[in-house]
Amino acid sequence: MFRHLVVALTLAVGLMAGAHAASAELTIAAASDLNFAFKELVLAYEAKTGQHVRLTLGSSGNFFSQIENGAPFDLYFSADIRYPQLLEEKGLAVSGSLYKYAVGRIVLWAPKDSKVAVEKGLDVLADPGIRKIAIANPKHAPYGRAAVAAFESAKLYERVKERLVLGENISQTAQFIESGACDAGIIALSLALAPSMKAMGKYYEIPANLHPPLEQGAVILKRAANPDQAKSFLEFVKSAEGQAIMQRYGFVLTS
Repeated sequence: MFRHLVVALTLAVGLMAGAHAASAELTIAAASDLNFAFKELVLAYEAKTGQHVRLTLGSSGNFFSQIENGAPFDLYFSADIRYPQLLEEKGLAVSGSLYKYAVGRIVLWAPKDSKVAVEKGLDVLADPGIRKIAIANPKHAPYGRAAVAAFESAKLYERVKERLVLGENISQTAQFIESGACDAGIIALSLALAPSMKAMGKYYEIPANLHPPLEQGAVILKRAANPDQAKSFLEFVKSAEGQAIMQRYGFVLTS
């Protein structure tokens, strides 16, 4: 009888410890343009603090909808600052935690062995021989909206719209081009600068005046299970070490 009680208590303590460990895990929802930069940031933060981080990457608009519906994230990093601003206005983010962490840039990207002369800029896409052009879905991906705006500014949208292939997010957009499913596309500079993509492709940085600025923002969420750790990670992003990582991936820092 006593032995069974000890076993039961041991199991209960183990379950409680597991539940505590799960609740202590910092959960971050981040826009896909942060893929490579944030994987490096997370590794550096974990090494510095010993805190485990669960990073989920996706489209900013989809995360916004999920958070509105109760998704259990601690921190939200959006490629469009308006989404976290709206969460703060709706009372779903910690008041005063909004931080504009960077301004993103877009590039025209193609594989290195491609005949697409990206160095000529967006005008090269007027060539009907370029059959498929990948961009992120502008309905929920800020980088997709920036791509459409750039086409419109360059008076190209009507000439390319029937050839556009929409990725769920900017990472999937890059995969479409890498795999050969599309001839070229518009992706985030932060992805083009990642070592793997830099080795495989070539890019042309689209002038910033062709589209509205990609102001990117983060907030700590009201439902955060680990608000102190969320604040700690945000401070790490703001630190000299965090800022250096962001700069290496082409993000324009705002403060």
